[in-house]
Amino acid sequence: MSDVIQETQPEFWRPPSPAVNDEIIVRESMPTMVEVCSRCATEFLLGARFCHTCGGRRPEALSASARADAAVIAGLWEQAVRRVASFLKELGKVGFPTWVRQLPFQRVRDYLGLPTAALIAFLMGIGCILGAFVVGFLTAKTLVDWQAIQFYRGEWLLGATASFVAGILLKKSNTDSK
Repeated sequence: MSDVIQETQPEFWRPPSPAVNDEIIVRESMPTMVEVCSRCATEFLLGARFCHTCGGRRPEALSASARADAAVIAGLWEQAVRRVASFLKELGKVGFPTWVRQLPFQRVRDYLGLPTAALIAFLMGIGCILGAFVVGFLTAKTLVDWQAIQFYRGEWLLGATASFVAGILLKKSNTDSK
């Protein structure tokens, strides 16, 4: 290791270590070839199915077995989506019992005049503000700790802002009362 430091050259393009192979450096510095047309050797445009110069068809990137596997996965995905959609339809048919109206959540919702989604976003925003307040009680021993605490506090306040904006966007307008 000591001979490397003594023999270093001030030229910046030379490797600092004589043990590095030149062919490894050349192989890593050459960019990989992009897909080109077999007829005219022109690069295909991004997402193009045909060559923009000669009109040659772009070769398929997937083999037949890979396409079959992708079709199976797509079928499983469609089946899962159908199951979730049917579950959500059945869930929508479930009615809430009458005692749910006596809960404080329902009273707060009626008092504020907010729909359920907007009220949930509002409560999440209040929770984020409380989180930012609680993070302020952490003690910092170093400057880095203090900076991390301020970062966490900022994240909580950002979450509160996002929740309040979502609540505003989810609130129904009162245009029919005019």
